[in-house]
Amino acid sequence: MSVLTPTQPNQGLDGPAPRPQRRVGFSQRLGRWDVKLSPYLYISPFFILFAITGLFPLVYTAFVSVHEWNLLGGQGDFVGLQNFSDVLAQPTFWKSLRNTFSIFLLSSVPQVMCAIIIAALLDQNLRAATFWRMGVLLPYVVAPVAVGLIFGRLFADQYGLINGLLGVIGIEPIRWHADALASHVAIASMVNFRWTGYNALIFLAAMQAVPRELYEAAIIDGAGRVRQFFSVTVPQIRATIIFVIITSTIGGLQIFDEPRTYDAQGLGGADRQWMTTVLYLYDVAWGNQKNFGRAAAIAWILFIIILLIGLVNFAITRSISTSGPSKKAPRAVQRARRKAAAAALRAQNATSPRGGSSARRPSAPTSAPNDRKKR
Repeated sequence: MSVLTPTQPNQGLDGPAPRPQRRVGFSQRLGRWDVKLSPYLYISPFFILFAITGLFPLVYTAFVSVHEWNLLGGQGDFVGLQNFSDVLAQPTFWKSLRNTFSIFLLSSVPQVMCAIIIAALLDQNLRAATFWRMGVLLPYVVAPVAVGLIFGRLFADQYGLINGLLGVIGIEPIRWHADALASHVAIASMVNFRWTGYNALIFLAAMQAVPRELYEAAIIDGAGRVRQFFSVTVPQIRATIIFVIITSTIGGLQIFDEPRTYDAQGLGGADRQWMTTVLYLYDVAWGNQKNFGRAAAIAWILFIIILLIGLVNFAITRSISTSGPSKKAPRAVQRARRKAAAAALRAQNATSPRGGSSARRPSAPTSAPNDRKKR
């Protein structure tokens, strides 16, 4: 009696038959979309707000700058680059640009230097450190109008406190509101008063992120406080220094509050000796000219200047960041560890019963066979 076995299909040389494809459900597709699109959704509020509050005003200002636009008459004809040429032909614009760069240099350079020094002092082991750190931020909290009014009285030409103190030491009174350089120094002092503490806290946060073993290695190498500052602190916070320089540059070229509140008129002086570019923009738009087209052209010229300076700072930042971290720090740490290990070994040998001589003395080779031959 024969038994019939079921015959299996011939699989052939290509292997088993392919399985039917599984249908992807809607929930799985939704999960894939969530993984791909959720990061962009999380960062989208920033770009949406930037497009509304930053990009749209910039584009609209460019549209206004190429039209004849008056405060009372509204939009006029298309004039192209005529507003730009009219602005560049006015001597007041160049004077305001000179004043802006002068006040910027007198304020930003001392500001960054003083902020680094203050941050280095606050980074030490001080009593009531939180009190001192909050104290340097108080000038930033004060309203700019109040700072302008106070410093305007301090730097008064006749009855100011600064001229009174200078008269005590035998110096003639300085015309803080008449001389161009003196007015620039007074306005720069207001800017430094407000922003030095703010930048100092930024530097302090960067200094606290520096590894402490680098300072320990520098101390073992015999470096003092000043040497540690220039060899360890400054190289480690160089990215923060570049960031503060860029932000100070942008803010310094857009200065408006301090020169506006420096006197009662707020027009930059009788001879416009401290009128900045933004203050000149305000005067063109809302002053006697009431010309929005020229004001928009001034805004775009200032934007291009800031953009060019920002590109220079970006190039410097990129060259510094791509140079790589300093190799002195890891070597200093290794050197410090070797010295610490050697010091610990010497201390252990000093406390041993034989005074540590056997630990450093090499063991003599055994000479038993030679002695037997001699005997």
